[in-house]
Amino acid sequence: MDLDAYVSDKRPTWERLEQLTKRRRLSGAEADELIDTYQRVATHLSVIRSTAPDASLVGYLSALLAKARTRSAGVKESSWAIVGRYFGRTFPAALYAMRWWWLSVLIVSFVGMFAMTWWFLDHPSTETAFGSPADIERLVDNDFANYYTENAATSFALRVWTNNFWLAATCIAFGVFGFPIVMVVWSNILNVAVTASIMIRHGRADVFFGLITPHGLLEMTCLFVSAGVGLRVFWSWIAPGPKTRMQSLAEQGRAAIGIALGLVVLLLITGLIEAFVTPSGLPTWARIGIGVFVWVGFFVYVFTAGRWAYNDGERGDIPDVDRGDSAIMASRDGR
Repeated sequence: MDLDAYVSDKRPTWERLEQLTKRRRLSGAEADELIDTYQRVATHLSVIRSTAPDASLVGYLSALLAKARTRSAGVKESSWAIVGRYFGRTFPAALYAMRWWWLSVLIVSFVGMFAMTWWFLDHPSTETAFGSPADIERLVDNDFANYYTENAATSFALRVWTNNFWLAATCIAFGVFGFPIVMVVWSNILNVAVTASIMIRHGRADVFFGLITPHGLLEMTCLFVSAGVGLRVFWSWIAPGPKTRMQSLAEQGRAAIGIALGLVVLLLITGLIEAFVTPSGLPTWARIGIGVFVWVGFFVYVFTAGRWAYNDGERGDIPDVDRGDSAIMASRDGR
């Protein structure tokens, strides 16, 4: 079956169903038309699934039918249902769809971080470039550990959350330019590498890893996810493929916005861990265990719920019930 020809032929019916579902009030004739059009579109979806399954098109029609079904029943979807669907399907599917981008950033960044730490340890003279002996001594003996306890936990969690989301938002918002992403990631891994080398050289490796690991694993991963998403946005207009540059950029921009909203929650979790777990009186192994458990849970979430939703046709582009329907159809027209 020629999918583009089929879409061109059936699209007026889909657009009509979309118009009917958005009307505040329906006349008797329009209500009957809604039900009749719903049945025809359901048939179209069945044909596409059986002959030419296209994830974006299946997702669009499934969402359209869900809205029409809700409209015909006279029941609006609750806000909690929308939130639940977003975190249960849309967000993890979007993360899974972009997995190769942010996993590449994660791997390269961690390798670079360990390499730089090793190099700084092999070249102790570089330490003087980052502070005077007195500054280094204060960092090792007091400043690093006191950073996590000098403020009230609640205000500290809010500050950490705000700062981390600002970094993630910078990567996504300025992703179209490419270079700012590299600078944000570079400055963060350099800071970690320098601090790690100083603490290890002065015999405080246990303090460093005991304090940074509980929250740092997920926190850095969120940064790498936002960097990967930003780079995908950048690449969308560098190499748009069969779409126009604006269509490609718009599609990836919607996906980036959807992921950014989910990162708000993930970074809130890291902020709470950094404020309440990292400086707590729990044994070091327990604090690190909590951090590793949450970090592994993130990957299980992406590669189970995300993979399932993605393979089931979830686009994961925006966390809204409208799912960018018009833009999906516009991008298909531009193929």
